[in-house]
Amino acid sequence: MLFAKLLSLHKPLHTLLFVALTFLLLGVISLIVPENGIYITDSFKLQYPTFASLFLEKEEAKTDISNIIALADAEDKAIEDNTDTNAVATKDSLSPSVAKLVKVDTSLKLITSIQYKNESKTAMANFFNALANISNEEKSIRILHYGDSQIEGDRISDYLRLKLQGEFGGEGPGLISFMPVAPSVVNKISWSGTWDRYAVFAGKDKRVKHNNFGALAHITRFSPYATLSDTAQAKAAWVKVVTSKNGGPKAAAYKKIKLFYGGAQTKTQVELYENGTLNASDSLVAGGNFNIKEFNLNQGALLQEFKFKGKDSPDFYGVSLEGGRGVMVDNFGLRGSSGTFFNQINFGQLKQFYDHLNTKLIILQFGGNALPYITTKELAYNFGTYLRAQIQIIKKLAPQASILVIGPADMSVKIGENYETHPQLEDLRDAIRKAAFDTDCAFFDMYSCMGGRNSMLTWVEQGIGAKDYIHFSSGGARKIAVLLYSSLMSDYNGFVRNK
Repeated sequence: MLFAKLLSLHKPLHTLLFVALTFLLLGVISLIVPENGIYITDSFKLQYPTFASLFLEKEEAKTDISNIIALADAEDKAIEDNTDTNAVATKDSLSPSVAKLVKVDTSLKLITSIQYKNESKTAMANFFNALANISNEEKSIRILHYGDSQIEGDRISDYLRLKLQGEFGGEGPGLISFMPVAPSVVNKISWSGTWDRYAVFAGKDKRVKHNNFGALAHITRFSPYATLSDTAQAKAAWVKVVTSKNGGPKAAAYKKIKLFYGGAQTKTQVELYENGTLNASDSLVAGGNFNIKEFNLNQGALLQEFKFKGKDSPDFYGVSLEGGRGVMVDNFGLRGSSGTFFNQINFGQLKQFYDHLNTKLIILQFGGNALPYITTKELAYNFGTYLRAQIQIIKKLAPQASILVIGPADMSVKIGENYETHPQLEDLRDAIRKAAFDTDCAFFDMYSCMGGRNSMLTWVEQGIGAKDYIHFSSGGARKIAVLLYSSLMSDYNGFVRNK
């Protein structure tokens, strides 16, 4: 009876009025709440559809990059044509007073210029001077390219290596891991089933009780850490390294292998095979954190296999495939890293690496992995402060090296129904540039280089950006590498002319 009475009191007009008031309230909220949402905490955001996203059709604001791509393609062709006819400098043909100039299109400098704290451009002087005097170097000079997943698989680095070795000499892909994070265009690595990787670059592996992670910021082992008993049995393991000519003939023309290792409790037997034929048999010493075992190779062998046997695995810091003199470019693609790990590596060991490698340029290309956690300008500034501290450590350990800091690429996130540049990307870019200038480093603005705000939308549309709206495709990485290389060589030419 009561329910029937209440139902009889309800009018359709009441329902219509309630629905109208509800929509009005939701509409008011959509006008009040910011488009980017409200942050309850630094990591928790309350998102609400805006009035425009609900009722107005919004077109994605794409950036025109046609001029950038045209310039990159023209420069790539010009560099290719020049390299094909270019003779590599040798010690007999080049003296410091007649330093080599590199052909580049100076018009590209308008959009790809490397930035400096001051007009004297002292930040790159050590590296440029080493290039200009390459004929006097008794061993290869090294460029260590540290970065996140944007460079993994040897992307960007491979082009720098190809062109620099073509201009200044040098052989081999450089320092690589027995267990790379991603497959490379140059080397294919395979290993037996007992190997494991222990990293520090994206957070220290808690299984490791020391901080001897080497220049690659991670180590590999064929047996886990354990205290050996008197009855411990020897373990066997293998690693195969196959080198292709995709990185150019010089990258595949290395003449020796250096094995960097340390930390084993006992000696380890090692055999090196080339194309299935035994090259050398020896042992690796126990202890230490910077041991080197060098093997001379037969010309033309592109398959090397290491066979190890021991009761305990050494910590393998990496293996370097290299030649005699010239330029080497090492690719350290560290997936998931923000570049704030150098303080967690043994400084003495890291200095030994930088000194031995004759490091003349260190490239730091980070920021993308920090961006998802940066929600305010203050947090972007804080990241710049962390990065500055890391750079200061590197400068103390490698005072002979120049440092080039590369800012993040455009990264698109979904805001409403459309993809747009991450709201804090430019703040992060500015913070990273400030960290570079505060430590007298050079800075390359990759965000502006690719077109600036919302340029990733166009890169993806043209197939040169990945569909995650974060990474480049292989073709896009090539174009960025061309622009970076041309800017680098343009400034090098200026250095030579002003000497």
